[in-house]
Amino acid sequence: MSKKIVVGYDGSEGAANALEFAAGLAKASGAGLVIAHVLEWSPYTFLTPNEIEERHARRKEELERADKAVLAPVLKKLEGSGLEVTSALRYGHIAETLIKIAEDEHVEHLVIGRTGHSSLSTRIFGSVAGSLAQAAPVPITIVP
Repeated sequence: MSKKIVVGYDGSEGAANALEFAAGLAKASGAGLVIAHVLEWSPYTFLTPNEIEERHARRKEELERADKAVLAPVLKKLEGSGLEVTSALRYGHIAETLIKIAEDEHVEHLVIGRTGHSSLSTRIFGSVAGSLAQAAPVPITIVP
């Protein structure tokens, strides 16, 4: 089994820093890179059957849009880097979904960017970085 590193990527400056760090780490260790983008999708909505159908159609559109706007440019940028790069695009709670991707891909390391936000809701409910630091099944690096 070859080594892999998952990097959480959302197109932000923090994610770009995390990607740069993860790519350097992957090159240095001979690991593959899995670029993961998670669209947050709340399962806690009570919908009618028609609304559920519309929601699934929107979900498909959002996945296609995220693939083209977020993942495709970064995958193109990494072409010719010498790295084995794949991507994962999923819906769900961000921290839980990144953990699931890490488990499914049998990775050895998870890298994310720190956004620097310190809103009241983050302090009350926790951040993705905080959740991952507590629950990730592999070492995690939070890049400023």
